[in-house]
Amino acid sequence: MKQCIENPNDVDWAGFWAEKLENKIDKDWDKAAPGFYKRTRNDDYQTALFDKLILDKNDTVLDVGCGEGSVTLPIAKRVKKVIGLDSSPKMLEYLEKRARDNNVDNIETILKPIEEIKYSEIGDADVVVCSRSLNGIMPIEEVLNELNQIANKYVFITIFGPENKKIEKDFDEELGIKTENFPDYNYFFNILFNMGIYANIERFDLNNYREYKSIEEAMDNGKFRLDIYTDEQKEMLKEYLERILTYEDGKYFNVKDKADWIMIWWKK
Repeated sequence: MKQCIENPNDVDWAGFWAEKLENKIDKDWDKAAPGFYKRTRNDDYQTALFDKLILDKNDTVLDVGCGEGSVTLPIAKRVKKVIGLDSSPKMLEYLEKRARDNNVDNIETILKPIEEIKYSEIGDADVVVCSRSLNGIMPIEEVLNELNQIANKYVFITIFGPENKKIEKDFDEELGIKTENFPDYNYFFNILFNMGIYANIERFDLNNYREYKSIEEAMDNGKFRLDIYTDEQKEMLKEYLERILTYEDGKYFNVKDKADWIMIWWKK
């Protein structure tokens, strides 16, 4: 017999989110930092993101999960101050180096896991930006509550769309291993709704597929979990990419190999 839910707000969306992530394997972000720093470049994701952000030159922005600064630095050039928060000392080291190299002096960094963020410690910011940083976060409802308190004007969040990591998921199927199955964005929207936050949802229209100079670069694109693959699985990955990638004009590519991101944002 089907269980009837009288009030949709009684659905425990945060519980479903946590259930999806119970077998998540955390990435070693310190180990991944050099690759992210090396690969960072302006792409159509950044273009789409900055087309949507509402920023004022006098704003203070909290960049949550700032990493090595691929979003932090462009924001810093448009606002009064940016606070970059990340759990990886190595990521923040690269961010600070990039800021020095670009003569950007309005960035403050905080070493802290996103899960431990507290309004009582951070204080107020005009805008909170969480660019590709909340997909695997638990406890999500508590974190969102803190971020909502911190923001005085806007919160902007991007999370995986349904077509993200397409070729990576196909490869995991070939290996016969369970793909990291992050919660869909509808979970996120409904968690916010149950919190009394009525957010806007937009899907980025990203057309550019990724291009690589070599098979090795395609392997080390930050999307495959090289940190948990065996040597045999890495060799299988190389063979897989040689099979599915097209080589043309000095570049390897696959038209399915492109990002899919959803922006969820709200005004305070």
